[in-house]
Amino acid sequence: MDVIAPAVGRPYATLLAGDEAGAFDVDPDQIMALYKAHGALLLRGFGVDVEAMQGFTAQFCSGSVFNESPDRQVLDAASNIQSVNGGTDPFPLHPELSREPWKPDVCFFACLVPPRAQGATTICDGVALVQHLPDAVRQGFAGRRLCYLQAAPPEILEFWLGTRTPTDVELATPPPDCPYSFVRIDGQIGRMFTRPALHSPMFTDAPAFGNFLLFSYFFNRVRGFPTFENGQIVPDAWLDAVKATGDALSTAIHWQKGDLLMIDNSRFMHGRTAVIENDDRLIASFFGYLKDAPANPEEPVDAPWRQSAFRPPQRRAQP
Repeated sequence: MDVIAPAVGRPYATLLAGDEAGAFDVDPDQIMALYKAHGALLLRGFGVDVEAMQGFTAQFCSGSVFNESPDRQVLDAASNIQSVNGGTDPFPLHPELSREPWKPDVCFFACLVPPRAQGATTICDGVALVQHLPDAVRQGFAGRRLCYLQAAPPEILEFWLGTRTPTDVELATPPPDCPYSFVRIDGQIGRMFTRPALHSPMFTDAPAFGNFLLFSYFFNRVRGFPTFENGQIVPDAWLDAVKATGDALSTAIHWQKGDLLMIDNSRFMHGRTAVIENDDRLIASFFGYLKDAPANPEEPVDAPWRQSAFRPPQRRAQP
């Protein structure tokens, strides 16, 4: 195997297959050492498919999470391997599932069918993004927390609290493994959690930007999710500066069949360029939690998503 180190404009290490028959032939300790050092690895020439992806990810992860966002194919239900989102729209930079408290440690993407054109996955080092932000914006985020407040429908209340109609006492005293706090607002129940606006990734102490702000604002067109911890909306000018900096630092992964991309979801963000209409592009995804991961003080002890294949509660469609 040849290892090509990251370089300017290419923030990931490339691992090119040599005599190896597949990704399983690579020493997992070597993979983890490179992953911790660089945060993003592209394995090329190993011919990865769904079965190989399942076995490869199992070497590193104790648990995984199912992404309940729509328009994903389930490729291996038992292993939580899905396709990425369908559609053709470009996606802004985001860490996977940063809108929820079970943000994964690591993302794996495997190219099963490469796009005919366009459809590249983009990645950006959140540490480098902070370093290149305008001073005023970086200082504005420093020391602040982001608050994610959403509705808590009955299915979610039942999953975490054991009842669809909790009392005020039950809302105020959720179980230890529940990642939310709950509030009543105008007769409705909300679920809430907070995270640092600039956080420390797993394997470096340098601050990183990695949250749901860009996706919420520039794709969903929603202002105020998340807000700062005091309810203040993040200024538009700050988000414009973050997007401009991230776009300038982003690198496109131009997929080849059998590629496997492994990225540190606590450090890197990813997005995609536009996909052409009626493209057969098929990228598999797996979102995992690392074995022997450093303790995360933001998470409950023995968080359920770190134990096995986790399926978060979903709001049922209305008849």
